[in-house]
Amino acid sequence: MSEDASGGNVEAELSRDMGLFGITFIGIGAMIGAGVFALTGFAAGLAGPALLVAFLLNGVIASLTAMSYAELGSAFPRSGGAYNWVTEALPRPWGFFTGWTNWFAQAVACALYAVTFGSFFSEFLVILGFLHHDFLLFGVVGKSILDKLLAAVVVAFFAYINYRGAEETGKIGIVVTTIKVIILGLFVVFGALATFEDPTWPSKFFGEQGFFANGLTGVLAAMGFTYVAFEGYDIIVQSGEEVIDPGVNIPKAIFYSLVVVIPIYVLVAFAALGGITITQDLLTFAGVSGTPADWATWNLLGELGELGIIQAAGQFVPYGLPLLLIAGLTATMSALNATLYASSRIAFSMSRDKLFPDAMSSIHPETRAPYLAIIVSATIIGLMALTLPIESVAASSSVMFLLLFSMVNVAVIAMRKNRPDLERPFEVPFMPVIPILGIVFQLLLTPFLLTSLGLSPGVGPQSEGFVALVTMIIWFALGTAVYYGYSEARERERMEEQAPTVVHERTPSERESQILVPIANPEHAEQFMRTAVDLAKERDAEILVMSVVTVPQQTPLDEGRQFVDEKRDVLREAMTVAEDADVPVNGTVRIGHDVAQAILNTIEQEGSDAVLMGWRGRSRRRDFVLGSNLDTVVTDADCDVLVERVGASDGSVEELFLPTAGGPHAELAAEIAGAIARSQDAHVTVSHVVSTGADAEERADAEERIQDTMDVLGDVAADSQLVEGDDVADAIVERANDYDLTVIGATRESLLQQLTFGAIPEEVGRRVDTSVIMTKRYLGITSRLQRWFSRT
Repeated sequence: MSEDASGGNVEAELSRDMGLFGITFIGIGAMIGAGVFALTGFAAGLAGPALLVAFLLNGVIASLTAMSYAELGSAFPRSGGAYNWVTEALPRPWGFFTGWTNWFAQAVACALYAVTFGSFFSEFLVILGFLHHDFLLFGVVGKSILDKLLAAVVVAFFAYINYRGAEETGKIGIVVTTIKVIILGLFVVFGALATFEDPTWPSKFFGEQGFFANGLTGVLAAMGFTYVAFEGYDIIVQSGEEVIDPGVNIPKAIFYSLVVVIPIYVLVAFAALGGITITQDLLTFAGVSGTPADWATWNLLGELGELGIIQAAGQFVPYGLPLLLIAGLTATMSALNATLYASSRIAFSMSRDKLFPDAMSSIHPETRAPYLAIIVSATIIGLMALTLPIESVAASSSVMFLLLFSMVNVAVIAMRKNRPDLERPFEVPFMPVIPILGIVFQLLLTPFLLTSLGLSPGVGPQSEGFVALVTMIIWFALGTAVYYGYSEARERERMEEQAPTVVHERTPSERESQILVPIANPEHAEQFMRTAVDLAKERDAEILVMSVVTVPQQTPLDEGRQFVDEKRDVLREAMTVAEDADVPVNGTVRIGHDVAQAILNTIEQEGSDAVLMGWRGRSRRRDFVLGSNLDTVVTDADCDVLVERVGASDGSVEELFLPTAGGPHAELAAEIAGAIARSQDAHVTVSHVVSTGADAEERADAEERIQDTMDVLGDVAADSQLVEGDDVADAIVERANDYDLTVIGATRESLLQQLTFGAIPEEVGRRVDTSVIMTKRYLGITSRLQRWFSRT
């Protein structure tokens, strides 16, 4: 924020537009992403029937670290997450290596989802009949190679989507997550029915080898293997700077996500283990020998790997194969996009802090996305997806997250010592016992995980753990070289050059009322400000002028500050209109992902009583009445709304036309007309349209409404006219062109029709050549009911 020398202030603020519901669904969506589809089969092979215990214990251990995430995420609600916290809490080079680990963890998780997508997609082609189960394309490309090629293609596709600045919006994410939960719910229900219909079902859990078929070692290995599935709360805190009231909502979202997800994982494991029936065809599909009597369900699920629950669903869920494959494809794409987004943000943040070359934090001038960070991250992801076995990818991802979460637990302990005065909306109880337990349990899982996958040198069965271990050693060796060869010197330069941050608070106003004026088109800013000044004088209000800098979802909001200066000049020019009229005025530049939501956030946070916006007189899209941003604000704003379309006149008002239909919206229109008329010494004509040949009762009612409007105008010079016409809009438009300005209130239509202002005002606004102001009074609960009915 900077202070304007002319007296008003222009501040830059981040627009927080994500509530508890949206951020919770982000966490749930990440936790039941591809992990439940891709890892359940493998994990069953490691733990046996005790997979249920493995998932439950994983939830308990994840909850320990979740408390650390809740404390730090609510205290530091900005992108960067663990990297920023460790940098703040611990000496160099721990911050760098935490960021380096987090970058790789997200990238490896993304590679896992990409490979799983490839496997699901090729299997889907087999089910549709486009390919045979044992296909060999061009005599060379079998299923495993096709899976890898599809993985590379989908990574490239989502890299391009992120580069273009497109996004999976919060609403779409909620829909996708809901669909996944419903499909998994069907899987659980039909799996449980299939389980209990089999009188021998207990033998699937307590057979010859017992419930703990592979012992405690197998349970610990499965826990480590699937721990990546609980990394959703890392995604939650990465979105911290966009969350409304982050001190409250981030901790709630983290714990609500775990409460929902842990039972889902346990129930899915139960349904898969108990519901599947071993057949000879299934053994052939898995590529194993023997008869059904030779195999346990948990062992076969392990052999089926990422297709385990897909094949299980094919047996007991109606249309189970295509249904679960579609859910799996949706989940993998959603999770892939989220982790690619997260990994590129981490690389971007480290570049911004001089730990990576400056080019990595470059923002594309058109899409405003961190395009080089996206390209580099996508390249690493694609290479891992092409070269590593899926078990090694999953193991690498889980181990990296185990290390990352351990560092977060260290950071929360260190922060309590280093920053005792830090405001902590949520505090980890029983410090430091909880985070220490988290560290111990997470580090305990790592060796069991790698050992269970095999540490035999080479490539192939019993060597996936070895491949994962070598991959991580290479990555950390590369990180060591990068830090001591490049980052350390740059980091020292940054710390020496870093100057203290000076924050100017906005000048407070003694006025109790506020009028918000969003400025998008500088050409008409002066006219909007004159209208706002007239209303401010009438209401003894202050004016808050705002503009919005938008950045795509892939770009941290804070990076939008580099585009603020171009907006400041426009706001300062607009503010001079109010200053010359001796009306208190301030300015704010909001940085957000969505213009309408940024305006609504400002209305809520500033307590604005009215918002005045401009309209070009048409919508670019047929599915919006006034335009996407205007429609949203007019419908959802919890304050009075004014929309002005500037006509061909010079802005001066001598004759003002006020058509009225009575009611609160028309009363607001009369207040606005009166304020403008008093300021500009204008004459007002109040008009009401009755049908042609109207009877005495209709005319008397019209005269009463006109008189009510005249009473609101008070001492303003005004006259009235009763107009006959079969079409109300035509009658108003015909007369409005003879006036400098028309002010018209929203019509009193049914709740289902009240989408914006109503048909008549919008028709007038489009067709009249001179300026038009449409008004809509905020009616509290009534307005909210109208909003609800319009969306049902």
